[in-house]
Amino acid sequence: MILINLLPYREERRKRRKAAFFAGMGLAGLIGAGIVVAGYLLLQFLTSEQQGRNQYIQNEITRLEAQIKDIANLKAEIESLKSRQRAVEDLQTDRNTPVHLLNDLSRLAPEGIYLTAIRQTDKEVTVSGIAQTNERVSEFLRNVSRSSEWLEKPDLIEVKLATVSTNTREQRRLLDFSMKVLIKTPPREPADGASAPRKG
Repeated sequence: MILINLLPYREERRKRRKAAFFAGMGLAGLIGAGIVVAGYLLLQFLTSEQQGRNQYIQNEITRLEAQIKDIANLKAEIESLKSRQRAVEDLQTDRNTPVHLLNDLSRLAPEGIYLTAIRQTDKEVTVSGIAQTNERVSEFLRNVSRSSEWLEKPDLIEVKLATVSTNTREQRRLLDFSMKVLIKTPPREPADGASAPRKG
């Protein structure tokens, strides 16, 4: 026996397909919304993490800037202390300079040389005196140039004849001379904090 379906099956199939399509669309929409929400939450999390890192870096930068400022202040204090130490050393050296200068001149002046004036300007000293002969002046210059511990670069300015009265009221013809010399700069003593060279 043959069965014939007289119901509108095409219409039913179309309805089922339509329902399945809309169901698929709804499911796809839900999945898409879930992905968007998950992406948004992930982005928020990453942004928060990055902001935390940025804040940490900023805090470290602030701390390092404070340390750098402290180091700069310490360097300035060290330089100030060094300049004070140099000033004290210079004062100590300058205080002893006249003594060394007079000792050197009296030791190096040969017999027949009489010093009449000594003038110091910074590191330059002008020495004036009276000599019996030109040879005495030359010897004095040689002595200062070769044997002086505190003087260097003697330079003869002038030599001229002069008439000098003695105690016996005699007049003698001598040589009036003047010369310039430079005071040597003594080597600085190493600071107490400086490390001594190690022995091998």
